[in-house]
Amino acid sequence: MKNITLTMLVVSVLAAVTVIAVTGAPTAVDQGPLSIDVDEKNPWTDLDLNNQSKDFQFVIVTDRTGGRRPGIFTSAIERINLLQPEFVVSVGDLIQGGTTDPGQWALEWSEFQSKVEQLDMPFFYCAGNHDISNLPMSKEWHRKFGRSYYSFEYHNCLFLILNTEDVPERGKPYQISAEQQAWAIDTLKNNADVRWTIVLLHKPTWTYPEADPATLGWQSIEDALQDRPYTVFAGHKHAYAKYMRKGREYYMLATTGGASKLTGLADGRFDHFVWVTMKDDGPVVANLLLDGVQDGDVRVLKDPMPARRNRAKAAAE
Repeated sequence: MKNITLTMLVVSVLAAVTVIAVTGAPTAVDQGPLSIDVDEKNPWTDLDLNNQSKDFQFVIVTDRTGGRRPGIFTSAIERINLLQPEFVVSVGDLIQGGTTDPGQWALEWSEFQSKVEQLDMPFFYCAGNHDISNLPMSKEWHRKFGRSYYSFEYHNCLFLILNTEDVPERGKPYQISAEQQAWAIDTLKNNADVRWTIVLLHKPTWTYPEADPATLGWQSIEDALQDRPYTVFAGHKHAYAKYMRKGREYYMLATTGGASKLTGLADGRFDHFVWVTMKDDGPVVANLLLDGVQDGDVRVLKDPMPARRNRAKAAAE
């Protein structure tokens, strides 16, 4: 309520104060979702609530495989449900993959999908190198999920989900096909007026100085992003780092159950998911370590009042 709503609120409060000066009684203010009695002096700082409808929260989960540690991702699912974001997005490596055995894929995808079905909110897939390890796995992805890159818009924010294994090829750090590049550039052109763009991809393309981003397909997409506010999130290397690149924030995330020495914050090696609050001036990023999110049953005590009542009853008898 920073603009018109805030103005209305100030007018309402001033009107309430005027009434108070005359009547000496507090006046009820009904400002959107807030209803409160306003007096000449009040025990709060202000009534400019941090609840604009265009602000929203979403979660990013990162690498689950590449040396999966059982139970971690399940724990993340439980904690995400406690926080109730509007949706969850991924930066890939959801199954172990690395095989041409269709039976193994079926088992791994079934196991993973049984986990994300426990979420109370939508989950948006992103392909990692473990999910698309080879051409047969790429075909399986398309059979199961259709597109391996796509976009959506929410509250005038564009989410661009890319596939850095298009097509998977040994010896190359990543690959983005000419078709995907053309699609991404067209998508950005067709959504030129969004307030922010969030780019999600598995491999942190900007961390391979020995590779040619023009040949591998990243440069054309990054060039197309330059005239807009945007933020990039990736995974793959299992170590957290934030980069400032071209005046924008680029995040390489750690793990949500993938292989890690878990040596701590200084090394960027920890299990987490990312809580993002989208504001007018960009995303506010909070890294939630799994051990730091606990449910309401973290400590449960018995009600002491029944025992007191029983003692009083016994004394009376």
